[in-house]
Amino acid sequence: MIKKKICMLGSFGVGKTSLTAQFVARLFDDRYHTTVGVKVDKKLLQVDGVDLTLMVWDMAGEEDNLPIRLNYVNDAAGYILVIDGTRAKTLDVALSIQERVQTHVGDLPFIAVINKADQRGNWEVQRSQIEDMASRGWTLLETSAKTGEHVEEMFVTLARQILQAAVKDADDGLPELV
Repeated sequence: MIKKKICMLGSFGVGKTSLTAQFVARLFDDRYHTTVGVKVDKKLLQVDGVDLTLMVWDMAGEEDNLPIRLNYVNDAAGYILVIDGTRAKTLDVALSIQERVQTHVGDLPFIAVINKADQRGNWEVQRSQIEDMASRGWTLLETSAKTGEHVEEMFVTLARQILQAAVKDADDGLPELV
């Protein structure tokens, strides 16, 4: 059994906790729950015939006066960058987080998600901004923690990227990510 740590990153209130709950337990709660520090959940899954345990670190959201704690990302195999489609400012925060993670820990597999797909009619994030992220080569999905839309796919896609990176690193003679 392979264990991999992944981090849920983004601004406060983007749906990191709700996406994690939907993935781990198929639950959704309309009430907002503030994450203090970090909450760790795990889920067993099989990706391309490989048994994998994902340790999901649901980290407190970034606020203007409280940036994410990059030391929590140090030993992660990958991360999910969550954007709230109904709040354009969360895209700016996500772009900043991605840049800081890249600088702090280097190239890690990641996937960017625009959450709250069930509210697309209220989105402030523009299609052109989404296309800009895609043009950077980012893997992007539109998700809904409420309906479960693309939630499983989000985690499986990241897990697949992590496994592919581990194989590439092994082929290059580098130690496998734990």
